Amino acid sequence: MASERFERVMAALRGEPVDRVPVSAWWHDFGREWSAAELAEAALEAYRRYGWDFIKLNPRATYYAEAWGARFRPLPGRQPELLEPAWREPADLSRFAPIDPRTSAPFAEQLDALARVTGALAGEAPVVQTLFCPLAVLSRAAGGVEPVRRAMAEAPELLEGALGAVAETLAAYVAACLERGASGIFFATVEWGTSDTIGAEEHRRFARPYDLRVLEAAAGAPFTILHVCRERNLLFELLDYPAAAFHWASRSAGNPSLAEVQARTGAAVMGGVDHRRTMPSGTPEEVAGEAHDAIESTSGWRFLLAPECTVPPDTPPANLRALRTAAEG
Repeated sequence: MASERFERVMAALRGEPVDRVPVSAWWHDFGREWSAAELAEAALEAYRRYGWDFIKLNPRATYYAEAWGARFRPLPGRQPELLEPAWREPADLSRFAPIDPRTSAPFAEQLDALARVTGALAGEAPVVQTLFCPLAVLSRAAGGVEPVRRAMAEAPELLEGALGAVAETLAAYVAACLERGASGIFFATVEWGTSDTIGAEEHRRFARPYDLRVLEAAAGAPFTILHVCRERNLLFELLDYPAAAFHWASRSAGNPSLAEVQARTGAAVMGGVDHRRTMPSGTPEEVAGEAHDAIESTSGWRFLLAPECTVPPDTPPANLRALRTAAEG
């Protein structure tokens, strides 16, 4: 029998009445995200401390690139440092081949962490695993977007071959995540979700087919989230992607509002509170104000309250509690 939290999230996704909007937040624990056991422990601690309705597992952002040979060094309190990229020149893309996520160490580690979390919850709340889009895997493996953009211009067929290998691997990884109890995936476009980085024609060729291959692997899951990152995002072009919820920075420049997207899709919308300024630097009252504004603008219907992206790990606990309390409103 599903728990109250699980049912609350599922009802919100279906557009059914809820006693209150579901709420959650997530951040990196840079010191503990290099161990499956410690990552799971950190996620469960935050869930229990703040009473979240779902867990978005937040592993280190480098594990996808590590799987193809990129090497990183952990740093205290910040993202890891790239020591050795997996590729530098377009010709290097020919080395990318599909890998088995069940046996590849970086993916297997994250599957272990996921299984620990879902096992501890035993259906009490939904858990989603974080994936980056195939283009983002390649740019993280190279240390930036410029090698990818060069490959688009100079070696598009090699780039497509590498993207196909990554997408095949990620699709198998999605299946493994669902086997371990995930309710879906949190699919992030990262730097490839904005017109600042990629044009519409490039996106149709180098992003969409490979994104959809990964997302289609989650077709039977009830809680797949599409997170479209950055300012001036491409969300309106991606509303046909198969997702139960769309999540983006509605308060950032050039991005649509919650109400605008809600009017265009039958899926749920998620977010509402500024992750860059209000959550880490605002007062609890300001967090509550943005949360209540988001709930009002969506009528609390098919809406999940959350920061608009990962919050800094030093976000004040009072602000996280204010977010949770605002859901009661």
